[in-house]
Amino acid sequence: MTSTAKSLRVAPNLIELAIGGMTCASCAARIEKKLNRMPGVEATVNYATEKATVRFADDVTPGDLIATVEKTGYT
Repeated sequence: MTSTAKSLRVAPNLIELAIGGMTCASCAARIEKKLNRMPGVEATVNYATEKATVRFADDVTPGDLIATVEKTGYT
């Protein structure tokens, strides 16, 4: 994985992702929408802190989450 996104596991199936490249609240909303479209994922993205807090199912990996963020155009 060549991601520059940083992750911190808060609890089992709960992770906090540092997201770079957001320039406005609409960016955060876009990322949140993409993450929440993934099966078994519930995410909130905070533009001010540049972080996403994500709960995910057992069959979802942190790498899957990071890949979705990167495909959306952020790091």
